[in-house]
Amino acid sequence: MGILSWILLGLVAGALAKFIMPGKDPGGFIVTILIGVAGAVLGGFLSRFLGGSGSIESFDLGSIFIATIGAFLLLLIYKLVMKNKNKA
Repeated sequence: MGILSWILLGLVAGALAKFIMPGKDPGGFIVTILIGVAGAVLGGFLSRFLGGSGSIESFDLGSIFIATIGAFLLLLIYKLVMKNKNKA
């Protein structure tokens, strides 16, 4: 996939992860894209580690699901870090 495809998939995955994640999020639109793209990569690595193919080659439900799971995990970590940073 090209860079624009990764950004588009990241946007979709980041938006879905924000929709699933309860509570207020500290990030904006750009953070959503970055977390989504990184989540797509993380989801691919996790899928490969757990015995799946780990490939995100096209826009199908499997790749969106994998990317969303990865983005959800990264968003959770990001929220915890920002929450602790604001308390300090």
